[in-house]
This record gives sequence, C-alpha cells and structure tokens, in this order.
Amino acid sequence: MDVKLAPSQHKGRKGGRPLVVDLDGTLIRSDLLIECAFSELSHCPHSIVEMVRALGEGKASLKHRLSEPRDFDPAVLPYDPEVLKVIRQASQEGRAVYLASASHERLVSAVAAHLGLFTGWFATDAATNCAGEVKAGILVAAFGEGGFDYVGNDKADLPVWRRAAKAYAIRTPGKVARQLSSECRDVQHLSHDAPTWRTWARMLRVHQYAKNGLVFVPLLASHLFDIASVMQTLLAAIAFSLCASSVYLLNDLIDLQDDRAHRTKCQRPLACGAIPLSHALIAIPLLLCMAFVSAGFISLPFIAVLAGYFALTTAYSFVLKRKMILDVVALAGLYTTRVVGGAVALSVAVSPWLLAFMMSWFLSLALVKRYVELLARKEANLPDSKSRDYRNDDVAMVGALAAAAGVNALTLFALYIASEDVQSLYTRPEVLWFVAPILTYWIARVLMLAHRGQMHDDPVVFALKDKVSLVSLGAVSVFMVGAM
Repeated sequence: MDVKLAPSQHKGRKGGRPLVVDLDGTLIRSDLLIECAFSELSHCPHSIVEMVRALGEGKASLKHRLSEPRDFDPAVLPYDPEVLKVIRQASQEGRAVYLASASHERLVSAVAAHLGLFTGWFATDAATNCAGEVKAGILVAAFGEGGFDYVGNDKADLPVWRRAAKAYAIRTPGKVARQLSSECRDVQHLSHDAPTWRTWARMLRVHQYAKNGLVFVPLLASHLFDIASVMQTLLAAIAFSLCASSVYLLNDLIDLQDDRAHRTKCQRPLACGAIPLSHALIAIPLLLCMAFVSAGFISLPFIAVLAGYFALTTAYSFVLKRKMILDVVALAGLYTTRVVGGAVALSVAVSPWLLAFMMSWFLSLALVKRYVELLARKEANLPDSKSRDYRNDDVAMVGALAAAAGVNALTLFALYIASEDVQSLYTRPEVLWFVAPILTYWIARVLMLAHRGQMHDDPVVFALKDKVSLVSLGAVSVFMVGAM
C-alpha cells in the first residue's frame, strides 16, 4: 500500500513521539462510511445494488465507490473538542501529528486540509483498508514499535493501541476499555458526554408522538368510548409512533449534511454526534419490527395501513421531499393516513368530508412549514437550497398556497358539519358551528406569525407548546362535547 503523507515527513523532524489520531468516532463524532452511503442513497436510491456489489469485492472497494459524495463538507463535521485539544497540545510541544483513518484517502485528505493541524495522514485506498492490524503495521513501519502515541475509540483500534507507546481512548465501549486497560500500560481516557435517555428521546422524536393522537379522531367522531376501543386505538398510536421513530432516524441519516447547516436542526443528536450513527442503524429495524408486531395485535388491514404509511414516509425521505409541492402533499397524506389507521383499527367508517378536511388542513400546515424555511433562508441571504425544489423567491407563493389550503379546510369543515353523518351522531350538531371561528382564528394567527418570522420550524410542534393554541384546542373540545 502507498502510504499517503503530506509534504512534511516525520523522519528528521525534531520533537517528541508523533501523535497519531483516528478519524471516525475519534476526531469526529461520526462515521464517514455511513454518511457517504446514505448521501449516495439519498440522491440515487437504486445505487444500493452497486454498493452491495462493491462490498463483495472488499470493504476498501466499497469505500472507494463512496469516496466522492456530492455534499461532503468537512467544515460542518462534528469535531470532538477534547481530541482537538490533545492535537493542539502535541503541536505546541513540537510533536508531529498524523491522521490515520480507515476512511478513504479522498475524505481524509479533505479533513486534514480543512483543519490544517496535521503533518501527514494515512488512509484507505482502492486496494487496502487501513484498519485494525493493517493500520497497526503501517504505523509501525513508519514510526517503529512503540514509536508513536495513538488516539482511538473502538475495538478496531486495539491492534494499534498495543503497538503504541501511549493509548488515548474516547467514547470507548466498556468491554473494549477493560481490554485496553489490561493490555496497555499507559492509557488515558479522554472525557466526553455520554448520551442519556433524554438524548435518545430527542433522536426518536418522542415529542412528535403527539401527532399520532390523530388515530383517536375516528374514535371521537364515532363516539366509541368503551375500554376495548380505547385500548385498540392506543395500540394503534403506539404502532404509528414506533414506525415514525424508525423513519425519523432514517431521515436524519439521509439529511446529515443539510441538518448540520441548519440553524436549529444542527442540534439533532445524529447531526451533532451525540449518538453514534451505528446505533441509529441498529435502532431502525428494531423499532420497525416492534411497530409491526404491535400492529399484528390489531388486524391485518391495520398492518396494511401501517405498511402504506411506512412506504410513503420512506418515499418522502428519499425522493418526495426533493420534489416541489409533492413534498407537502405527501406530508399532508401522512397525517391523514393516521386518521385512516385509527378508523381501520376500530373497523369504522370515516366521513369523506372529515378526511378531506384533514388533508386540506395539514396541507396548509405543511406549506407553512416550507414558508418558514424559505423565509428564514431569504432573510439570512442564503442561496437556494440544493435539497429542496424551491427557490427563495417562491416564499410569497408558498405563503399564498398555505392560506388558500387553510381556507379550503374551513369550507370542508362546514360541509362536514352539515353532512348527514354529523346529524346522526350529535344531538346538538348546531353547537359545532362555534368550532369554525376558532379554527379560522387559529390558522390565521399561524399564518401571521409565520409571516412575521415568529413561527417554529414545525407548526405542529409550535401548536403543542403555544398557550393560545392549547386554549383554542380546549375550546374546541368543549364545543365538541357540548354537541354530543
């Protein structure tokens, strides 16, 4: 293997032992192979076939295949401050510092060039995977047995730590940490923030589970308040929540680069490196399996609805969110699917007027979401987004469409109140007319706040935290009960 070094070589350089630093999971709180794979899949989903073929030829071949991601930007990677501190201290002591990574040389060289802290670097090329024993052999050949210090993070670094004079470890699993301490004399564990249950809750978007309360709409509309119906609907909400969390993780893996450049999404656990990407990869199939097991306790038709929801939301993550208008229609469809799922779980019919109202209402909110994003980009003088099929100048039209969809929803709600279904379900259906002005006030207020730049990125999340919205919801509930 050709060892790739910067122009400045270690031999002949004065100073103490060179410091060698691993990249994935160490210098950065991420994994470039996983990032590049999902970046490729996000732009070309069928490239999974080529990836599998490349992996069959070896891991080095796969890394070479993924070594030129379209949106790779070393400036936004989640660098670890403790590791950077060790690097800068070594540099101040006059020691050479090298980056040694199993990632491909094109990516490693980009990171090294961006930071400007390294004397040279070692990396994987098209033929050789610079990991484990291979990396250890390369470093011993370059610096001698025990002729370097090494900073790593995982089991793959054990062969390198054994050949190093001093071992630095960060974010090391307990079993690996114990093995490292038993095999190496000079070990220093660097401090880091371990993920907590709150970090996992943020990653799984537990706060978004309130959206799955839409499955209770058919129960309320049909006035089915017996324990069996409530428990069945609750199980449906759990199934939707687990399924949604699995797709949230998938979407976060796809959107890593975009999220890191976003004013608020950069704090998401995967984007900022608070939780390893590999953990998210494991969680996705587990959550999905749990979702469909829960659905299995309801009925086969409900499994079909949940499968349709998963298919639509996956299509949204990979394709539809990059298509103008189709993205907001898909989002509205996902909300409406929850209502359909609640009806299927209870084996009841839902008024077409109600479904049409829900679709139009959530189309309005989805358009508000896009409006807020475009307005923020325009005010910050940012260029048009590469990941969305909208231009910043579309902001006025998107706002107009949001208002039109909201007004259309209010019209459909009026038609729903006047439908035969409502007349037969409620003893005082005329009371429902008091709900209409409340909904009108709420959607108008949301549009005004969005126009003023005072809206959260997600209007649904805003509604769950906004006192006026909660009061409005309470008032609607009172009139709904009063109409029964």
